[in-house]
Parts: sequence; C-alpha cells; structure tokens
Amino acid sequence: MADPLAFFLTWTTYGTWLPGDERGWVDDRLRQSAPQLRRSTEAKLLQQPVVLTVAQRSVVERTVREVCEHKGWRVWAVNCRSNHVHVVVSAGDKSPEQVMNTLKSWCSRRLSECTTADGKKWWTRHGSTRYLNDESSLEAAVEYVVNGQEGAKFDA
Repeated sequence: MADPLAFFLTWTTYGTWLPGDERGWVDDRLRQSAPQLRRSTEAKLLQQPVVLTVAQRSVVERTVREVCEHKGWRVWAVNCRSNHVHVVVSAGDKSPEQVMNTLKSWCSRRLSECTTADGKKWWTRHGSTRYLNDESSLEAAVEYVVNGQEGAKFDA
C-alpha cells in the first residue's frame, strides 16, 4: 500500500470532550451508561476544562505552522477552535501519532509561555488520526478544516 498523501489530525482541549459526552466518544471498556461515565470522568478532572481564547488559538495555529516548516512537513490546513484543533499535514515517513504528539507538545510549550499557570494540562490524551489516501479525501479534509468550522455547534 502506498504512503498516505496526508493525515487529518484532531485533538481536543483538556476536559471539554469527556467519555460519555452526548456528541460521541470511543471506549472499548464501556461498563457504565453515558451519563454515569460522564459524571465519573468529570469528578476525576485535575483542573478546570480548557477553553482557548482568540489569542491562544492564534498561538496554536502559528506554532503548528512553525513546527511543520522546521520539520519539513507540509501544512495543508490548520484551524484552532476554542475546544479543539484540526490539522491536515503531510509528514513524510512519520506516523500520525508522532506528528500529533510533536504538535501538541510544541503548542503546550508555547501556550505555557504565555500564561502563569504552571503545569497546566492543555490537551486531552491522544486524539483522532485519519489517513488521507487520495486527492478527494485530502480536498474534503482541507475544505472541512478551512470552511466547515465557523458554524460548529459545540464551539464558541
């Protein structure tokens, strides 16, 4: 199988999309109803959920572009919302997990430089990593990231 053209990466801010959320979630170990799961997860949060300001969103988008340029990765689209980030990126022989972890780490570093909140968790663990294997998938992902976010129901 040929290498993918790009990856469509999505990750959420800490505490804003928990297991049991009515918007959906993935958990192979489901032992509770959705409302019970959500309540038990909320009780375990280590800090308040993170909602990014406009300025913080700008820091994230700028950081994604800078890191990708430095690494020689091509950014097709990036859109940071108040509670999640979408990136469409081509990254050579790197796995989508490696790319997402690198971007999340650098964005955390830059966001932490802009605040006095020591040790703040900015992101949830992992995220969504989709392979874009053909031109139509790539075009659809870029279209969604660039134009499909403005009216997002769950984004401020």
